[in-house]
Amino acid sequence: MNNKLTKETTMNKITKLGVSALCGSLAAVSSANAGELTVTGGVDMSWISLDGATTGNPIGIGSNLSFSGSGELDNGWGVALSVAMDNQDAYSNTNVTVTIPELGDIKINQGVSGTGIDRIDDVTPNVWEEAYAVGAGAGINTVAGGSGGSTIEFTPSGMLPDGVTGRFAYTPDAGGSGSADKASSGDGTDNKGSGYDITLSLTDAILGVPGLKLDMGIADITLDSTKAGFDGDQEEMTYAITYAAGGFTVGYQYSEEDLGRSASEQEYENTGYGITFNVNDDLSVGYNNFESEQTSGTNVTTEASSMQVAYSMGGASIRLAMGDVDNAAYQTTSTYDKEVTTLSVSLAF
Repeated sequence: MNNKLTKETTMNKITKLGVSALCGSLAAVSSANAGELTVTGGVDMSWISLDGATTGNPIGIGSNLSFSGSGELDNGWGVALSVAMDNQDAYSNTNVTVTIPELGDIKINQGVSGTGIDRIDDVTPNVWEEAYAVGAGAGINTVAGGSGGSTIEFTPSGMLPDGVTGRFAYTPDAGGSGSADKASSGDGTDNKGSGYDITLSLTDAILGVPGLKLDMGIADITLDSTKAGFDGDQEEMTYAITYAAGGFTVGYQYSEEDLGRSASEQEYENTGYGITFNVNDDLSVGYNNFESEQTSGTNVTTEASSMQVAYSMGGASIRLAMGDVDNAAYQTTSTYDKEVTTLSVSLAF
């Protein structure tokens, strides 16, 4: 039997189940409104200093606006909506979740993800951001699965033991971007086809050790191997372990990514770890480190590390990160070794 055909047939059946459930839930709405809608927002202001790199204006401002709503339909099903806009984008992410009692959640997601393996791409402890995300331009590849387009994710309820959360995400066309209503994306001219992500999270309720958590996930995206430069599916995996006791949290994560390309420099092995300490309810300190090695081609390792301090004052937060990056974007010349200091002030509304 053709394994690829079998996989695609199975994916199509799951997709039809998710769409049918969503349509059924919408048909059950008997009032003008499905629930209440709330609006939240915030702004992040930063000053960055880079040693070893040419910089322009060091002042940065980022904004975010979120709309969220939830309610219950006449048949007892729950519905929830989330729309996020970041940095003046029309939108960054939109998702609708239908909660079916005794079955679970079905989420239709579009945009910058947070579904599938992307939700656990890096869960190592930090008090602000990952070491590679504080402004140094590390250019590191991390696992993402089918994120970025439109996905359907199922989270079962009551089917797994207490302390275990499983999720299955399906992407009809991983090469397509987000689509408008009654539209499609991904015209089939790229090399990516359908894909799926499977993740599991285990907490201390099943592990038996208070404060211990284990996350793991795999992802597979079908690629057109008949096109030049591709020789297999895009495959990703990751696992992470974190432990919290008192004010301390420590964690370690490993991931692999094979982009399915016959050209060099398309396979990566990543390791990360972090430790944080809550001095009190408002003040936290931490250290985060991440290494990413190209395991084909030039075999270059990019490494980022960062010491961070965060202080909260109600709706305002002040964060300071001091770190460095070696071989940014897998380049070995000295211009890709950087030291960075970033000061950030955030306001939430």
